[in-house]
Amino acid sequence: MARDLQYLLDRADISDLLIDYGTAIDGRDFAALDRLFTEDAVIDYRATGGPLCTLREAQQFLAKALPQFPRSQHMMGNIRIEIEGETARARTMCHNPMVWRAPDGSERVMFFGIWYADALVRTPEGWRIRHREQEFGYSYNYEGGL
Repeated sequence: MARDLQYLLDRADISDLLIDYGTAIDGRDFAALDRLFTEDAVIDYRATGGPLCTLREAQQFLAKALPQFPRSQHMMGNIRIEIEGETARARTMCHNPMVWRAPDGSERVMFFGIWYADALVRTPEGWRIRHREQEFGYSYNYEGGL
């Protein structure tokens, strides 16, 4: 199947957007999510014990839940992108080690394997995620909700 230059540019922009999400979360830069999602985005974190929420609710949830995890890495891979005009779908594999800090100060590393299933839209500012849903793959050393 022949691909035109715009298709390739769109794929690169969407890949960067998906990777930028992991960078923002790992850097605890929740304000950066404003540049990644549409204002009316729906984000579904239920697969890992979080809420189904709006963008603002997601930012509040993450700011409250992630301090107990002082370090994390969202390693994105196997990004499948399907573009149809001004919309796109993406499915991204994520291996996510997280350091959890107990109330006594001890730490342990837990791992999550998830996929992000995204619906995206082209906006005047570029591609944005309109709907994100986590799909659970596996966890290790995890004992409850976020």
